[in-house]
Amino acid sequence: MTDDGLDGDGQGRDGAAARDAGDGGTDAPTNDGQRFDRLPATAADRVVDGRATRREVVDWWVDRFGLEAATFDSHTFWEKGAGKVWAFAGEVDSPAGVEGLGMTFLRTRQEHWKPTTNAVQRFGRAATRNVVVLEEADATAFLAGETVEPGWDGDWGYLVAAHDVAGGVEPIGVGLYVHDELRSRMPKGRRREP
Repeated sequence: MTDDGLDGDGQGRDGAAARDAGDGGTDAPTNDGQRFDRLPATAADRVVDGRATRREVVDWWVDRFGLEAATFDSHTFWEKGAGKVWAFAGEVDSPAGVEGLGMTFLRTRQEHWKPTTNAVQRFGRAATRNVVVLEEADATAFLAGETVEPGWDGDWGYLVAAHDVAGGVEPIGVGLYVHDELRSRMPKGRRREP
């Protein structure tokens, strides 16, 4: 690693390539939407402006949904595109020029971070906060992409929408709770009509 935060190949600590300024120098490293760059561990390691850090991502899940930080110990986090964070249960070199790496996990670089349906279905069972358990009719409507009114008296924002299945609570997906409504964020291709 050189004094400018780049290694000998022009890669930053978080895997970002330095952009050629056209005058023989380099500007600050930028995000490349065609490859995966590992998230930096902390803000001190960040070289791409606006890129979330591993610590910020894990802390967000801990604060928002009450998951244990250790839940993510075996996962690495990657950005491909502006704010599209992926989780991968393993290690690979950064940057990684592949089409997919693990699963989509979180949308950052917007005012309110949004967990993905995949992430909520994978990790939502361990959530202890901001989980709204829907009755059968509401769960069916939510899965079809409809807005429901579950009578929630907790936080506004993105919630884990869940349903009681065979004696256990199972996450269905992500809902946006505002103005006493839970708006389904179920992707169109995964919706199920009643």
